Amino acid sequence: MRGNVSLAAAAALLFSSIYTGVDAQGPPPPVPPAGGRGASAPGRGGQGFPKTTRALADPAAIERGGTLYGINCRLCHGPDLRGGDLGVINLLRSQLVLNDQDGELILPVVKQGRNVPGMPPMPPLPIPDDDVKAIAAYIHSVLAKSPGQGGPPPGPPVVLNIVVGDAAAGQRYFNANCASCHSASGDLQGLASRYAEPMQLQNAWVSGNVAGGGGRGGRGGPAAAAAADAPVRTPKPVTVAVTTADGQRVEGRLERIDDFIVTLTLADGTQKTFRRSGAVPQVQITDPLEGHKKLLVKYTDKDIHDVTAYLVTLK
Repeated sequence: MRGNVSLAAAAALLFSSIYTGVDAQGPPPPVPPAGGRGASAPGRGGQGFPKTTRALADPAAIERGGTLYGINCRLCHGPDLRGGDLGVINLLRSQLVLNDQDGELILPVVKQGRNVPGMPPMPPLPIPDDDVKAIAAYIHSVLAKSPGQGGPPPGPPVVLNIVVGDAAAGQRYFNANCASCHSASGDLQGLASRYAEPMQLQNAWVSGNVAGGGGRGGRGGPAAAAAADAPVRTPKPVTVAVTTADGQRVEGRLERIDDFIVTLTLADGTQKTFRRSGAVPQVQITDPLEGHKKLLVKYTDKDIHDVTAYLVTLK
């Protein structure tokens, strides 16, 4: 449905730009009653909040939107819209979502994409307009049940069966794209036994936060990792090597870099800052998750389904 745009890449970025330039934690401004469901519930000065004035879609549309949300958005925003494994902000506290009526504010963000400071760029997503509106309808239905702004909706989260891919195709994809850093008999040995649900496993590998095992690329063992319901690997830090004009080379953990300075922490904990002027000093950055970041915008839905189907067999 989305061509070459992956569900996880889309999920990780889908609504992140909603918060650009908005205090997502603050209360939404009251709006005049729109005549929809709950329009008689007044707010301050006789005005009602959007969640009490917005007319809800019919149940069939909400159910369809819930399915689409689970496919496209759950990874990032969680089963209850309050933030998923990738840590994106609570949708129930977004002023854009709160003020949206029928997807008219959400749709441009999805269609046009946006660059948000501090987050990966969100590409334009070729999701049909009707699907975006259905997702918006589902989000509004959850918001209407929320006991307070940003509070959890009642009832248990929806659990989806995501193991629908071709494990053999997933193994081929893994061998072609992942085997240079990971090994099914090394760091990923027993991987599936470390996660309570396939959804947790999928979220972890897509984000590059797979719990390490006993082989290359991880620490500890399967037994230790299995003790936690949702194991989390402590990621290796981004490092930088700075070579000055006189040939001195300094290496450490990258703390900050921009067009004017680069700051790093040495092995002994000392911080050093170098002034930058064009290509002087030379700066070489090593990001352990660079491979995951490059693949994130290339995954297709089929790739993710297939790789997940393969990884759940590593028990």
